[in-house]
This record gives sequence, C-alpha cells and structure tokens, in this order.
Amino acid sequence: MPFYTYILQSQKNGHFYVGHTANLDERLNRHNNGFVKATKGKGPWMIVYTEEYSTKLEANQREIYIKSMKSRIFIKKLIDTSRFTSG
Repeated sequence: MPFYTYILQSQKNGHFYVGHTANLDERLNRHNNGFVKATKGKGPWMIVYTEEYSTKLEANQREIYIKSMKSRIFIKKLIDTSRFTSG
C-alpha cells in the first residue's frame, strides 16, 4: 500500500497545509468536512502536490522535512516544479 505526503491549498485564503496519508481522497474529505482541527473553517481545500512513498515512515519524514523549511517559497517551488515536470 502506498503512502503519500501531500500539500493542500485553501481556496479561501491561499494558505498551505502539509500532511501524509494512505488515502488521499478520504483525507481530503476529512479536511473539507471539518474533521481536521488544523484546517477546520479554512477551506475548501484542494490537493496541489503529492509524493508517493512505500512506507508510512518515509511519508511522515518527508512531511516533517517540508514543515521544517517553514517557507511558502519552498512549498511553491515544489508545486511549480511538479507542474513543470508532469507535462
């Protein structure tokens, strides 16, 4: 089963949220329906970036690394690079 590190962007205020999950669709639904304290009332949210990993540990470590950068610029570069390379 793959695990994902993901970045969401609020369509309301443009803020980003970084997390990890095994089920992107279910997790996005939880964010958009107010079941995640950190994002409640700040949506709707859309997935703007994902990375796939074979273990939960790898996905979690990548989430921690992205959050440790504490930088919108870093996050925007990740998103822009993925859009550029995906076609």
